[in-house]
Order: sequence, then C-alpha cells, then structure tokens
Amino acid sequence: MRVAAIDLGTNTFHLIIADLNGPEPEIILKTNLPVRLGEGKINDNLIIQEAFERGLLALEEFSLLTTEHQVELIKATATSAVRSAANGADFVKAAKSYAGIDITVISGEEEADYIFQGVKATGLIQERCLIMDIGGGSTEFIICDSEQVFWKKSYNIGAARLMQAYFHSDPINAVDKSTVRQHLTTELIDLKEKLDLYQPNHLIGSAGAFETFTGMLYPDLDLKAIKSHLIPVSDYRQLSATFIASSHAEREKMPGLIKLRVDMIVMAALLTDYILELGHPQKMSLSTYDLKMGVLASLKDQTDQLPSAKAL
Repeated sequence: MRVAAIDLGTNTFHLIIADLNGPEPEIILKTNLPVRLGEGKINDNLIIQEAFERGLLALEEFSLLTTEHQVELIKATATSAVRSAANGADFVKAAKSYAGIDITVISGEEEADYIFQGVKATGLIQERCLIMDIGGGSTEFIICDSEQVFWKKSYNIGAARLMQAYFHSDPINAVDKSTVRQHLTTELIDLKEKLDLYQPNHLIGSAGAFETFTGMLYPDLDLKAIKSHLIPVSDYRQLSATFIASSHAEREKMPGLIKLRVDMIVMAALLTDYILELGHPQKMSLSTYDLKMGVLASLKDQTDQLPSAKAL
C-alpha cells in the first residue's frame, strides 16, 4: 500500500511517500519545504499571515505530489507551531479547504511517541538512551532502551522560540547566552531529575540540527543514504563553539549550513551543550529517522492489521 506522511514542523514541512508492502517502508519520495510557520510571532502563539499562506502553498504542492504518486492514504501531523497558535484551528480548516489535506494536531507526548518509534527503527537503541529532537517550536526528550520508554516529555524550548526570545546580539554575547542558560535551567528541572535517576549513557539526536552537525563534520557523507551516524562528542564541541562564536555573516558562508538554520543553529548548539552538561552521556549519535518515520511505522502497523489494503 502506498502512503504519505506529512510533518508540519515549525520551520519546515516534510513529505515522505512510501510503499508499505515489505518488512520495512520503501521510500518513494522524500522532500521538504522551508515554510517558517513560526516566523515572527511564535512566542505570541500566532501564525502570521505570510507564514499562514506559505503553509497552504506548501500543502497544495504536497497534495499534487501525492496525487501524482497515487498515494492511497495520507497522515498529516502538526506539532508545536499549530497546536500552540490561537489561529491554529483556522490553519487546519484552511488546509482542508485549500489543499484537501486533513491535519491531525498531535500533543507533545504523541510527538515524542512518534519520534521514539522512528529512532527505534534505526537499530541505534542498544542501551539506555536519551533521545533529543530539537524542533523550531518544541524539543522532545525520551529516556528509553530498546524495549520501553521510561520517560518522555515535550518542552516549548524549540530553536525558533529561543531565537526570537533571546538572540539579540551578533555574535551572541555573554548576556544572551546566560539568559538562555537560565531559561533552560528553569524549564528542564524535571529532565535533570530523570537523567539523574535513569543515567542514560547515549544521546541520540533525531534529524534536524543533528543532521546539520553531522553533515558539517563529515561533508562527504550522504545523509540521505544512512539511518544513523556516530558523532564524537569532542568533535561536536569544537563545531558548537565555532557556531556560537561566529557572526551571522560568518555562518552564512559556512559550507553545508542551510539558510534556514544560519541563526537557529546557535540556539540548537547552546541547547545541545546544556544537555551534554546536564546528563554527561559518553556517546552521541545522529538518527536520520525521526517523527516522519515513526508515523510511517504506525501506518504500517495499521495496515498490517487489516485483511486487505482496500479496508482503508
């Protein structure tokens, strides 16, 4: 059966089309568009008009692609930017009217569940791990092993939220860095307690910023061809320090750093640095599988339980 998973992220909308006939999804098409749904007013819980319109145009393009590839079932999930916006329900309604796509607005806990399922499919989880998914609007943390989730939570500390609230200098100065750190300390009290309790030794970063970290450390690596990759902590720390010390103009010239992440990568690096200090994991890895692959896994489970695909 051919299905599509659409992830309406705060920064980027993603589309994956896959066939679910074998033991693993066979990816037919994978694409994304930099919608920037959280631009300007994410901390005011509002999707501004320009972002609203970009989102609808992106979904229209995705709808055409699903028709072209004869997709039988579409699962579209919206996360932090839509679920927290006062006009989020208006966007969901407009998406149905304009692009013919039904959107499910998922909770932070549901988002964490999908992320866990996606990362689990890589085979990376061999010990007690902390999975971290840095989005634009929220960041999810999951403490788990290969058999179970011990604890999970979504926090409104995504890179776009942090950038709009605290990134007021170029390069970011000591005051702004200190303010970000104080905010994280306040927000992540219970994460610290759980890290002390479960002591995960392996930090797994789910796609997004962690793909940027890995791609810049290993420029010859084809990220589209792998499920996971080790990130030496010492190498990451050097890269992070470079991001944080650099100006906007300097980051714009860095090979492998896409325009969308030129500033948000600083917030992602500060957040990752903080988590490394908080939990002291000895290993760090990238999982290229994330929420989208978790959605595909759930669709496969759903279709496998049916007597035939026609039941959908």
